[in-house]
Order: sequence, then structure tokens, then C-alpha cells
Amino acid sequence: MAKKATQKKAEAAKNDKSKDIGLMSPQNNPTKMIIDDSGLAFAVYILYLLGYFTGITAIIGVIIAYFQARSANHLIRSHYTFQIRTFWIGFGYLLIGLLLLSLAVGVLILLWGFVWSVVRNVKGLLALNRNDPIANPESWMFGD
Repeated sequence: MAKKATQKKAEAAKNDKSKDIGLMSPQNNPTKMIIDDSGLAFAVYILYLLGYFTGITAIIGVIIAYFQARSANHLIRSHYTFQIRTFWIGFGYLLIGLLLLSLAVGVLILLWGFVWSVVRNVKGLLALNRNDPIANPESWMFGD
């Protein structure tokens, strides 16, 4: 009889341990993000810089910026806004420059658009590294 009581206690202890494993369900143990918001903003700047060679990475970068902008804090949201505007204004410079390429002014517009976007991306990277927001993310120039 004492043996059966001991076995029941052992089984109860096993059941308690299996219940403990249930506490590790996704509901009770929040998942950790692989990359935080500032890491994603950094990745978008890098994707934009790689976009000069590939093109497609800039499109991936602007998609990330659009999806992440709503849930980001103020500091990171300023970077996402800056990045989105950098993409679209730069795309505008590219289109206008290509359309006017037959004229000498097209080459100048393409050159200006390239320098403009490099400066914006570098300034954004440096501000992000200092944990500073972009002062004026909706500016047409360099966010100052």
C-alpha cells in the first residue's frame, strides 16, 4: 500500500513537471525579435546604398520602411519617413534625368540625384548611429 502511494506521488510529480512545460507556450513567453527597429532602419540605409549596384535592394528597403513606420517609436519613425522620401524623390530625379538624357541637362540631373541620395543616406546612417532623430524628415534636402 505504501508502494502505491509512493508511485502515485511520483506520477503526480511527473504531471506537475509536464504542466510546467506548458508555461513555456508562446502566449506566456513572448518571442524575441531577431532585429530591433534601429537595426531594421540601419538595414534600409544599407539596402539603399546597395541599390546603386542592384536596384532591387532599394525597392526592398522602401517596402520595409513602409511596413515598419507605423509601429516604430518617434526616433525611428523619423528615419523611416526620411528613407521613404529619399526613395521617392530619388526615383523622381532618376525618371526626370533619364527623360532629359538626350539633353545635356539630363546628365546633370542624374549626377545631382546620385550625390543627393548618397549624402542623405550617409547623414541618416550617422544620425541613427548617434540615436538622433532626423530633424526634418520631410525635407527635400538633407533633413536639417
